Amino acid sequence: MITALGKTWHPEHFLCRHCDEQILDATFNVQSGEPVCNKCFVERYTYTCAGCKKPILEKTICAMGESWHEDCFCCGGACKKPLANQTFYERDGKPYCKQDYEDLFAARCAKCEKPITDSAVLAMNVKWHRDCFRCNKCENPITSQTFTIDGDKP
Repeated sequence: MITALGKTWHPEHFLCRHCDEQILDATFNVQSGEPVCNKCFVERYTYTCAGCKKPILEKTICAMGESWHEDCFCCGGACKKPLANQTFYERDGKPYCKQDYEDLFAARCAKCEKPITDSAVLAMNVKWHRDCFRCNKCENPITSQTFTIDGDKP
C-alpha cells in the first residue's frame, strides 16, 4: 500500500493524472491534489530555459519575456558574467552587461573612438563626444552652430 496525499492507494492505482502510468518513483509531483509523474510534470508544468532550452526545475529568472535558469541568464558578450539581479541591456534577444553592450553596440566618437553613452554632437555625418568636438587648430570646444571644416576635421 502507498500512503500519499492524505490517502492510501494500491500501488497499481497510484497513477499519473495525465498519462495514467503507475508512479513507481519515491518522488512525484502534485497538481490539483492529484499525483503527476516526473515526466508529465516537466512536459506540462515547467518553463523551458531560453538559454539552454532545458526545463527549469528550480529558481526561475523572468526577463525579456522569457524564463531562464539563474546560471543561464548571463551576458551575451565576451565576459559571460551572471546578470541575475543586475542591470542589463538587450540586443537581438540576448542580455548584455553595460560594458559589453557599449563595447559591441554603442556609437563611437569620431575623435577618440570610445563608445558614446550619453548625448553626442552630430556633425559632418559622424558622432562626437561633446568634449571631443573641438577645433583641430586651437583645441577650443566648438559650441556654436557654425564652424569651418579643414579637410575632414572641424
